[in-house]
Amino acid sequence: MTRRPGVRLWRWRRNPLRRTSDVVEAWILLVAWVLALAGGLLAGVLTAGTMQQSADRVRAQSRQVSAVLTWEATRGTGRPTSGALVWGTVQWTDPDGSTHTGRARVPAAATAGSHVTVWTDGHGALTSRPTSRADAAFQSVLGGIWAGTATVGVVIGGAKLVRARLDHRRMGQWADEWARVDARWGRKTG
Repeated sequence: MTRRPGVRLWRWRRNPLRRTSDVVEAWILLVAWVLALAGGLLAGVLTAGTMQQSADRVRAQSRQVSAVLTWEATRGTGRPTSGALVWGTVQWTDPDGSTHTGRARVPAAATAGSHVTVWTDGHGALTSRPTSRADAAFQSVLGGIWAGTATVGVVIGGAKLVRARLDHRRMGQWADEWARVDARWGRKTG
């Protein structure tokens, strides 16, 4: 039994059928896979880190404030459940003594004059409750996965486009070669 040489790496070995475009394609594939793996990993790690830092910064700037519901909360047409939140006008006082009024999500069961808890940002403006550390970590990991996957897709898609262009060029070269062969044989090949 004779051993046949492998055909997987044929572009890298010398042989009479290998063309320059085959070598170019081999290098494009190698570079594309390296860029896809390294670039995807780098994009994923950087995105996850940036998202985590952003969530930490928001959490550090947000603070819980006790406010008074000044206006009856806006209720929908249906009956709200006990945990439902609706929009209501609240008034709160900053540590510097300035009073602010704004609209915030409050429990549906709250009535005018009742105390509710709202969140403010570093400038004293109303904001939503910051995400918990676990939720921020989950969102960061998910964002990193999406960024890494998108990077890999862009690199591999670009490599496929380059390979398609090389294939188109090779087909043109083969058509030219067949035309020369056909001319030598006196147009008897078709």
